[in-house]
Amino acid sequence: MQGKQTVIDALNQLLAFELTAMDQYFIHSEMYADWGLSKLQERIGHEFEDEKGHAQKLIARMLMLEGRPDMVTRAPINIGQDVPAMLQSDLNVEVEVAQALKETIELCEREQDYVTRTMLTELLDDTENDHAHWLEQQLGLIKKVGLKNYLQSQM
Repeated sequence: MQGKQTVIDALNQLLAFELTAMDQYFIHSEMYADWGLSKLQERIGHEFEDEKGHAQKLIARMLMLEGRPDMVTRAPINIGQDVPAMLQSDLNVEVEVAQALKETIELCEREQDYVTRTMLTELLDDTENDHAHWLEQQLGLIKKVGLKNYLQSQM
């Protein structure tokens, strides 16, 4: 089924964000493991898998629309040097992804591509209600209980 090039281009931009998030979560997960923060390593590993799932959905939709997924382009990656910076960096990516999803959902409305819009709405829900919310919670916990207590709880 031939899709609109504007939608395919927007899906490739989203794919770049998802691949970037995967890379960043992967590195952060390995850093947490190296530091002995097994709970953070496990959760961020889960986030990596979620981003992989998002990327798979975008790729499958582009292929269905007879587009060509761009697996090379990435948004800039930002590796934190400590836990608060890592969590904030991951939150920043999720906020950028959410904004890009909203813009692409609007584009799909204009182009009357309701199937893609529905898929993107599901990704937006996951991005805002799972990923970003959890990261905001962690940063809030650090402020409430202090970094040392937070880190101890993540071992």
